[in-house]
Amino acid sequence: MSMEQILATVRGLDHVLVLSPTEGSAFPPLAWGDHFFYVSPDGQVPQREQPYATIVTKDYPDDTLCGLDDPDRWRLNIHVGRRALLELTGDDGGDEARSWDYGGSDVLLPHPLYRTQGWVAVVNPGPRTGALALRLLREAHEAAARRSRRRHPEAWHRTSSQ
Repeated sequence: MSMEQILATVRGLDHVLVLSPTEGSAFPPLAWGDHFFYVSPDGQVPQREQPYATIVTKDYPDDTLCGLDDPDRWRLNIHVGRRALLELTGDDGGDEARSWDYGGSDVLLPHPLYRTQGWVAVVNPGPRTGALALRLLREAHEAAARRSRRRHPEAWHRTSSQ
């Protein structure tokens, strides 16, 4: 599964905003080339909400376990919640982390940094994880839309009346 296939799937969802910082943009250079997925009925980056999923294309200073600086490696990260994290990985997101091999590809794992917040990650989704990753992305999008409707009903009212 290619990154473009994932991006095309996400871009096809209702009220999605895909933030993809590029060189020279107002975003920090570290974010250039990465992708951040939000639910946004008004098309603006939500100011007080985290993305529901991301694609990162490089190691970050505190996030190097997946070896994303190696050629052709990238990681899909999805917020699934702690219950789904446990069901999917056997990890309950508690303070005690099991040791995981983050060097593999096409394996769904707890996120190396954000597992306690209920995030999963997969480096280079492929035949084993591709369909699951797309399902989890859709579910994360739906959950983010429910939260957005609850927190910002006025934004949803404006979009439905246009």
